Amino acid sequence: MNSKTIAYGILRAIAVIVGILALLWFLYKIQSILLYITFAAVISLMGRPLVLFLKRRLKFNNTLAVVFALFITIGLFLSLFLLFVPIVTEQGQLIGNIDINEVGDDLDRLNQEISDYFNVEKLNFVELIKQTDLMAFFDLKAIPNAINSFLSGFGAVLIGLFSVLFISFFLLKDSRLLVNSMLVFAKKEDETRFMRAFNKIKDLLSRYFVGLLLQVLILFVLYSILLLIFGVSNAIAVALIAAIFNLIPYIGPLFGGALVLILATTSNLGYDFQSVILPKLTYILIGYIVIQLIDNFLNQPLIFGNSVKSHPLEIFLAILIFGALFGIGGLIVAVPFYTAIKVIAKEFLSEYKIVKQLTKEL
Repeated sequence: MNSKTIAYGILRAIAVIVGILALLWFLYKIQSILLYITFAAVISLMGRPLVLFLKRRLKFNNTLAVVFALFITIGLFLSLFLLFVPIVTEQGQLIGNIDINEVGDDLDRLNQEISDYFNVEKLNFVELIKQTDLMAFFDLKAIPNAINSFLSGFGAVLIGLFSVLFISFFLLKDSRLLVNSMLVFAKKEDETRFMRAFNKIKDLLSRYFVGLLLQVLILFVLYSILLLIFGVSNAIAVALIAAIFNLIPYIGPLFGGALVLILATTSNLGYDFQSVILPKLTYILIGYIVIQLIDNFLNQPLIFGNSVKSHPLEIFLAILIFGALFGIGGLIVAVPFYTAIKVIAKEFLSEYKIVKQLTKEL
């Protein structure tokens, strides 16, 4: 090996490294666009069954079916937004009419009753807050900056929403658009296997995301019934938020339960802790646990198991691994990413025994 060959190898390695760095820099710069494409891909996967239903059963043409599916999607998100508007307005009016001294007396009395009932030392919330960073949230100088940030971000949200809907329309209208754009990364001899893998992933994830919508809807109805029975303020909105929290595996229900209990407590400030607040919180907690058991043993096995063809233990381990690697975001994307990995492994690594065992249901 002469010096010319060595120099050529070094230059080639440097060029590859520079190319990789340039690609990473480019992806970093267009991360918002990649996010739009990801959201659009999810919407297209969720809307695909509806488009197929409209085309096959109701004989819609392709464009009309896509437009109708997008209108339903927009209507769903708009309904969620409109659900919160009157609640936010109501809370703003309530905050404006709050008697600070009266609320302080109610909290102090509740604190004393809790301390007496459980025979523990009374907590000093003022000192507790001072020891934390919560006081930074009450910096009045930050309010104008927050308003300016909101107004400047509102335009970006509108642009992002339009971009997602625009991309979603073409992904739904031309089902081969996404796969054709992905085929540029596949070798000519691997295109057939790549197509099989892509179509399988698309089918499985379509069922998975539709199943998630069904899961959130069922939880929303059950939570709403529970909270309305016990007279929790803004029960519908609280139920929706708690149901959406369940999209985060394992820790989401804990956050949702904490939110429900906190708002149930604040809805009953001024009442006796032992005779009113504690029994009501106990019943709500029992109802919440029962709903979670229904979700864990009925909803999730049907959605996670049947839709993505994976054993519950596989799902559990995948969620733990992705959560450890990528945090809360990893928990959310663990199931679809693991499903995609399994399908790709089945097509390209099927000669390995472990791959055969893991993908035998696909």
